[in-house]
Amino acid sequence: MRVLCAVWVLLGVAGRAPAQVIAGKYTQQAFQQNYTVQSFRIPMRDGVRLFTTIYCPKNRNQKWPILMYRTPYGIDPDPYVPGVYAEQREMLHSMLREGYIVVEQDVRGRFYSEGTWVNVRPQTAHGKGQADDATDTYDSIEWLLKSIPNNNGNVGIWGISYPGFYAMAAGINSHPALKAISPQAPVSDWFMGDDNHHNGVLMMMDTVRWFNSMGRERANPAILDDNYLPEPDLKFGPDIYKFYQQLGPLANVDSQYFKGAIKHWTDIVNHPDYDAWWQARALPKHIKGVGCAVLMTGGWYDAEDRYGPRADHEAIAHDGKSPFNGIVMGPWSHGGWSGGDGDSFGDEKLGIKTAAYYREKLFKPFFDHYLKGQGEWKQKEATLFATGSNAFWQFDSWPPKQGVTQRRLWLAPAKVLTETRPAVAVSGEYVSDPAHPVPYTGIVAGGRNGLYMNEDQRFSAGRADVLSFETEPLKAPVYTAGYVNCNLKVETDATDADFVVKVIDVQPDGFQRLVLADIMRARWRNGFDKAVPLPPGKAVDVSFRLGDMCHTFLPGHRIMVQVQSSWFPLADANPQSFVANIYAAKPSDFRSAHIKIHSDSRVEIPVLKAAPVPVIVGDDYRGWK
Repeated sequence: MRVLCAVWVLLGVAGRAPAQVIAGKYTQQAFQQNYTVQSFRIPMRDGVRLFTTIYCPKNRNQKWPILMYRTPYGIDPDPYVPGVYAEQREMLHSMLREGYIVVEQDVRGRFYSEGTWVNVRPQTAHGKGQADDATDTYDSIEWLLKSIPNNNGNVGIWGISYPGFYAMAAGINSHPALKAISPQAPVSDWFMGDDNHHNGVLMMMDTVRWFNSMGRERANPAILDDNYLPEPDLKFGPDIYKFYQQLGPLANVDSQYFKGAIKHWTDIVNHPDYDAWWQARALPKHIKGVGCAVLMTGGWYDAEDRYGPRADHEAIAHDGKSPFNGIVMGPWSHGGWSGGDGDSFGDEKLGIKTAAYYREKLFKPFFDHYLKGQGEWKQKEATLFATGSNAFWQFDSWPPKQGVTQRRLWLAPAKVLTETRPAVAVSGEYVSDPAHPVPYTGIVAGGRNGLYMNEDQRFSAGRADVLSFETEPLKAPVYTAGYVNCNLKVETDATDADFVVKVIDVQPDGFQRLVLADIMRARWRNGFDKAVPLPPGKAVDVSFRLGDMCHTFLPGHRIMVQVQSSWFPLADANPQSFVANIYAAKPSDFRSAHIKIHSDSRVEIPVLKAAPVPVIVGDDYRGWK
């Protein structure tokens, strides 16, 4: 059913006069002159209708490909109000100038679409008439191909963050006309990674804040608002560390603030382990039949969804159906490649306009090739920015299979990180007190400090509850590319504990730049599906994959590994007394723990034999001035 037909200014801001074409950007006036807009409610196989807005080039002398964007954040039915995030303005400037049919859609149950919205909806539709996010995309493509004149029969889908989740879901048993997808910082598995949990540990700040607004029922689902809903009662104040210290156990989040109104929070509380409920929602476990080309994208400094790109990329590789399974990782925050130059992150100067390079040399040529048949696509599987070297490197696979070895670095006494296994039993010990947890950042703020991803770690290195181990100054560069594995042997008088491991680049002036960090809860050392307590006074292995990195440690620098047992309030504080459901822990369950790190603990770092030939190098690059 057609509900409106008008011309929409996609790239502008409502209420402003049309802008002129400046610096080659595709502006409001240019778009209005060259595109028309129509909105429809497209029927799905179960009868639910999804609100969809379509922007078609007025030029009917040739056929155009379809580029789709599905979102839970709302597209506006008023054609003169922007219906997408600001990133679409810069992401699509040059593509709109050359002509694409742009399609935006409210996902099931959001804003003007019918049905019920389910967070990270299980991808389990198999029977006749059953629907999920994969089938909704399939049915939408069927309708678009039949209903939009002058389409060339090729469809692409992209999206960042939650829209990245929907872009990846579109690839599952993909429609034959779906030729290319670009899931960017996609939500992937909210238990194992991304912005809800890391290895099952609650990412408390992000989860509580996001569901406090996004998780509530909307009084009027058709009203589009940048804030979606007010955040009732939940006022963090200027010091979020202090707020969560005073809040106490996680049970107080619901008793004091949510009061049963946030369904997904209630679901999380009822599923503390990685059970069937979580696994049904873990997208990588359901990725199959991906018959389209993929350009996965993520940021090394993404504090929200750094996990998703690599997890989905691995699943696509395992499926083996995609004609091109590419991954790009750059020095970006969440969605930082979508706008601006990307020539710095915090105080780290990169020497390359990395975001502009990505948009014009990777994102656009990818879709132009697979949807328009234009140009050659000769990229290798992995294009990654090597921090430290400030260069883009390319690999035939990710992680690299050739020319790389896992270098073992042992946590030795006297704060030493060495390639020689120590002979003594214990490398260090500390007392972890959940009443005074180690902060994740050195600044005081009322929200998450997104710059913590490469922050100087000297704010925590001097604490008695943080152990630091470092090499001698390096005599030659150490080029790393791939996954870092942690193998800790720990002993404590408590029955549960967390272990945060950081890989740090110590510069000659003493600056301790964070390269990679993550957290592991010891209760899941034997498997995430069932929590088991620690045996007090007995040394046990706690092993986990820390994550991937592509970094150069320069001569004169040192490699440092830090170990601690809290990362607050980025992650919730472990009571350190084993309770079956940590969300139900009481104040009396919280206790201090005496923790020993045994000297056969180690990290394994992937080291390249030589640096790859760079695609683009820092200050030597002169393209994006």
